[in-house]
Amino acid sequence: MRAIGTWCFGHRWTVVLAWLVAIGGLTCLHANLGSNYTDDFHLPNTQSSQAEALLARSAPSSAGDTEHVVIAVGSGSVTDPAVRARAQRLFGELARLPHVSAINSPFAPGRASQIAPSRRIAFADVNFNIDGGKVSEREATRFTAAITGASTSHVQFAVGGQVAEDAQPHSATTGLQIGFAAAAIVLFLVFGTFLATLLPLATAAASLGAAIAVVGLLSNAVPMASFSGELSLLIGLGVGVDYALFILTRYRQGLLRGLDRGEAVAQALDTSGRAVLFAGVIVVIAMLGMLLLGVTYLYGVAIAAGVTVATTVLAALTLLPALLSLFGSGVLRRRERRAIGERQLAASDESPGWRRWAATLERHPAAFTLAAVALLLALSIPVSSMRLGSLDAASDPVGTTTHTAYTRLAQGFGPGYNGPFELVARVGSPAARAQFHRVVAVLARTPGVAGVTRADYLSSRPGSPAVAVALAYPRGAPQAESTSDLLELLRGTVLPRATLGTGLHVLVGGETAVFADFASVLMTKLPLFVGVVALMSFLLLMVVFRSLLVPAIAALMNLLATAAALGVVTAIFQFGWGASLLGLSSTGPIEAFLPVILFPILFGLSMDYEVFLVSRIYEEWHRRGDTHEAVKHGLAATGRTITAAATIMILVFGAFLLGGQWVISLFGVGLASAVFLDALVIRSVAVPAAMLMLGAANWHLPDPLERWIPHLRVEGRADAAPPPAIEVPFAAEHRAAA
Repeated sequence: MRAIGTWCFGHRWTVVLAWLVAIGGLTCLHANLGSNYTDDFHLPNTQSSQAEALLARSAPSSAGDTEHVVIAVGSGSVTDPAVRARAQRLFGELARLPHVSAINSPFAPGRASQIAPSRRIAFADVNFNIDGGKVSEREATRFTAAITGASTSHVQFAVGGQVAEDAQPHSATTGLQIGFAAAAIVLFLVFGTFLATLLPLATAAASLGAAIAVVGLLSNAVPMASFSGELSLLIGLGVGVDYALFILTRYRQGLLRGLDRGEAVAQALDTSGRAVLFAGVIVVIAMLGMLLLGVTYLYGVAIAAGVTVATTVLAALTLLPALLSLFGSGVLRRRERRAIGERQLAASDESPGWRRWAATLERHPAAFTLAAVALLLALSIPVSSMRLGSLDAASDPVGTTTHTAYTRLAQGFGPGYNGPFELVARVGSPAARAQFHRVVAVLARTPGVAGVTRADYLSSRPGSPAVAVALAYPRGAPQAESTSDLLELLRGTVLPRATLGTGLHVLVGGETAVFADFASVLMTKLPLFVGVVALMSFLLLMVVFRSLLVPAIAALMNLLATAAALGVVTAIFQFGWGASLLGLSSTGPIEAFLPVILFPILFGLSMDYEVFLVSRIYEEWHRRGDTHEAVKHGLAATGRTITAAATIMILVFGAFLLGGQWVISLFGVGLASAVFLDALVIRSVAVPAAMLMLGAANWHLPDPLERWIPHLRVEGRADAAPPPAIEVPFAAEHRAAA
């Protein structure tokens, strides 16, 4: 790492120009090729995917997405000639758009059930021949614009569905700008100079510019969820500023001790730079762990986050040293530069306040450890009541066409019409068709079902076996718990009884069923995923710190922090506690993919502070040979920096609440609360208190592992090597305790 820092410092213009060329080239390429974000929740071996596959084989034109075009009038009736004529013109225009295969008009024979009893609201189903997630952004925008543009002062047209959702403008620009501003304020308060504020932000901005272009380009080759770009911004900004802050802090400390700028950069890279590299590797490993789930929807998210974090690490280790070579002396206050000129050098990197806090922890380490764990467990309680699902359009911003369509449908027909179940079965004989009719009649009488449509029979060609399709409308909203219970009842009890002994196999699909299956599959895979990520992080930390207890404590505390953060998210977004204070107008289930995506992010970010704190403690232990002294001096030297870095992350993540996207708001609150708990409770209390309590046992590694695992130094070469045997400091501490 010293060599990298020295080379970048000496070849500053080469490094800066290389970054500018890379950012410019990637941005131009991205502008020309564009992005192709898609949302595909379908999973193999689930009823919803089997229903979709059956339709795709037997009736390809009806196997794609279905959008609901809602027609509403303030007075009169939707069947008035003028309203009907305008709607028919719109349907004709939509029929000419790409991938639109059929339009079921409420004015067609046999479709009277699509007109509300009030006759002021009606809906048409627009069928696509491909999944909604595969419709390009341009086509989705054109489709939505045609519908909303047909509205007049007398009749309103709105549309709901995945295509319409994808056409809504989702921008993280506001959150990004506020996040940068908040980070700038904290950096200026910490360092007190314009350049010390600017350099971490410039490093983070450069890494984000390159990362977002790369992620956008990769979206053309790898399926990526629509929120991958915003999530990458969210993670990249917080991590990028923090990594630069860690290195910049160590560089300033070197200058204040009298090192020249080149040596200060080399030492900062050899110490904090190593910590940044290891922390970044852990974050990337945690994110790529999502590939083990076997859920293609999450592959792109994992790759996007991993690319972003890797780019921020690269910028911190190369671009920041080059910028310090150009502007390095300006990161000190004027009085600090004057003191160096007068050879009034700093004797210590430690904060007096954090030194006093470390001494307080030393007096009662067990009590502080138990108090921290108890707090995290208390905050984790809401997780036991967390309900996974998917939010419906009722949670979309008021005024959007999807929210309007949802509201109108609910007013005219009931909320369940926004997410019907799709009943699909192969019917190869008249007897099978008659049995399907009986199944439809049974479902119509089932409690919780608002209505069932007549069966449609679809076939890819004349004479081939037909597929029967009917829609069952729940009484509850798509995101309601009653709808999830109804789906389980239909699949587990009603349909098996209605088809017993007939040979008819009725599948329940549709968008609402897809999300329910998605949640179920993710929850079954989550324990294995959590175990793999925790184990990988444990092994890497064991190699870095040559210890069993240090990585075990880190893994346990990070699991507690993740549970506590999910508890906070559940309390706010599901229970509604304090939701109005955050500007949230509705509550609902927690997105099914949130725990799966949030866990590796939180685990990785928590490891950032763990590596930064423990690497300094490890460095002090090598120097002093006494664990108690190492913990106290390590915490005193890093506490202020960790707090500043956490404050920046909290403000950055919190700023993304202003973007208006429910999913990004979920991540923002989850990440902000996790970082707050990590910095305030875990790194400031639980970890140092536990290490004080365990003493020299922190550094014990069984002889077989000591011989076999490789040596990776995170503490740099500037300090003394560790003692040849661990028993010396261990015995010294026990004699002191006696």
